[in-house]
Amino acid sequence: MKASPIPPSSPLVLVALGSNQGDSRQIIVDAMTRLQEISAAPLLKSSLWQSTPVDCPPESPRFVNAAAGLKPRAGESPESLLVKLQGLEKEFGRQLKQVLNEPRPLDLDLIAFGAEVRKQAKLTLPHPRAHQRRFVLQPLAEIAPEFILPGQKESVLDLLVGLPPGEEVSWVSSPR
Repeated sequence: MKASPIPPSSPLVLVALGSNQGDSRQIIVDAMTRLQEISAAPLLKSSLWQSTPVDCPPESPRFVNAAAGLKPRAGESPESLLVKLQGLEKEFGRQLKQVLNEPRPLDLDLIAFGAEVRKQAKLTLPHPRAHQRRFVLQPLAEIAPEFILPGQKESVLDLLVGLPPGEEVSWVSSPR
């Protein structure tokens, strides 16, 4: 479900949200509320989706996933936004990783910051695996189906349609 559109003159920032620890649905809804606070325009919000864990330790719980589109405030850079996203993760109880892709209350991935491209130790834009992951593309297709991730030739929706079967993603609820 879309909120008011992001003004065309502004870069669209896409954020993937995930949770598989605690009350994941409520955590995602609350995180979207917090993301609205750092957006200069109404937040675009996807539905909530449930997905099987990908590249996670054995016996990891299923994830609740969503996507949000926001307009960065004046002077915001991908690097400064990443710091804010990491701060939100900590507020929601995220700890330093002990194991790669372990269960976590909140995971916020900066998928794209308009057409910006970065390849740094702490930030790669666009997210290097977003175009391959159904749990990212399915919610993104609700809010930005025609968006083309930098470096890709196809839209988010076309990338989603072209994914091989295997990863299970199912609709949970509309955004609140």
